[in-house]
Amino acid sequence: MDRYTVPLIGESFGYCRHPDSVTISANKSRDQGKAITMTAQAILFDHDGTLVDSEPEHHKMWIDILHEFGVSLSHEEYKKSYAGMPSDTNARNLVARFQLDIDAIDLYEKKNSVTRDYLSRGAFPLMPGVQTALDYLHDSGFKLGVVTGAGREGIDSTIRGHAMQKYFSTIVCKDDVVHSKPSPDCYLLALENLGLSASQAIAIEDTEHGVASATQAGIRCLAIPNEMSTEHDFSAATKLFSDLDSARQWIVNGD
Repeated sequence: MDRYTVPLIGESFGYCRHPDSVTISANKSRDQGKAITMTAQAILFDHDGTLVDSEPEHHKMWIDILHEFGVSLSHEEYKKSYAGMPSDTNARNLVARFQLDIDAIDLYEKKNSVTRDYLSRGAFPLMPGVQTALDYLHDSGFKLGVVTGAGREGIDSTIRGHAMQKYFSTIVCKDDVVHSKPSPDCYLLALENLGLSASQAIAIEDTEHGVASATQAGIRCLAIPNEMSTEHDFSAATKLFSDLDSARQWIVNGD
């Protein structure tokens, strides 16, 4: 499958098919969707780029840090190689790529320090549709969780800053596992915490790395690409959506 060529739910496309084939395809897709959503008991959200609009800020932080070493990191480079990845992984990659005169762990600590300074002044802003989705899915009886490749500090800031304490039955971050995303470990731990099987959960991610993490754990994953991840390969995702509201409606209705 070509990268990012699957039509997004919630968007229209200007191609034509025979009406009967459209009806059959639509009915098959609807039946498959309902089969998935009828077994779902939990919705597991990624954090950065899915719940909060943090990736542009993370990019700015890396720009400031790398400026000390005379290195620039373009918007396109960040989108392609670093968006959605844990900061320690990015630190190792940046040190190797640019031959920086600093240990990866020290660069990682610099990034953590800058992030902590940002969060001391307030939480990252929510992505569009998040509050409505959390309210609706929580009230509909789904167990909700956060599964993130970020550290505990960032998610704690989001929970406090946006008063989300009541929504989540489990929160798993990179500090809780040996191998973070794109490894499946964090999703497997979330399932263990909830006492559910992979078939009873749906993940929502915004990056190729996040989708890989969820699907390797056997979890159906809905992808909602954002401006930072439009060029990622989402062929492993169960469905692609243009926004969280469309994904929420599919989870509830199966079509």
